[in-house]
Amino acid sequence: MNNNLKIKVIMGSTRENRFSDKPALWIFNFLKEIKEIEAELLDLRDYPMPFFNSKLTPKQIKDGNYGNEMVNTWSDKIKEADAFIIVTPEYNHGYPAVLKNALDWLFYEWNNKPVGFVSYGTQAGARSVEQLRQVAIELQMLPIRNAVHIPSHWTLLDENGNLKDKAFEPFEKARSELVSQLVLLSNIIKKSENF
Repeated sequence: MNNNLKIKVIMGSTRENRFSDKPALWIFNFLKEIKEIEAELLDLRDYPMPFFNSKLTPKQIKDGNYGNEMVNTWSDKIKEADAFIIVTPEYNHGYPAVLKNALDWLFYEWNNKPVGFVSYGTQAGARSVEQLRQVAIELQMLPIRNAVHIPSHWTLLDENGNLKDKAFEPFEKARSELVSQLVLLSNIIKKSENF
């Protein structure tokens, strides 16, 4: 039996020329090096869901059929996970609408799963993470304390928009602390499910 933790890294932006793919790949590649983890990168561009418009709330939909093929595909993918790392920018003191929509479409699939955050943007994305933690609690997720906050992310890029050499090096300690806490809590939950 495979007891590896399944951790999904969710890219919370779908903008053109977005920055989120860079920290998402950085943390995804770090996770892939840990033998107890099966990491997968989830790009919201690959899940073009309509804005939430169901007459039923996700809590009322217990059979996992959301009446939309793309939402059902998203549901199946989220069900697989033991934990999540969400990579998010900060837009106007908050997080992107596309990310909120991806969270809002589901309920049971998120329940009792730890979530950590990597953020960037104004105030290093701290305000978007603050709001996301509240949403995560309402979805009965377990947001962890440790996070990676990247200030002035545009300074990490060269004139061609590529990451400068060792751009993320200052954030490696925060990344390790985030992953360590996420793995610890995920393992505790996974063991408790076997009782």
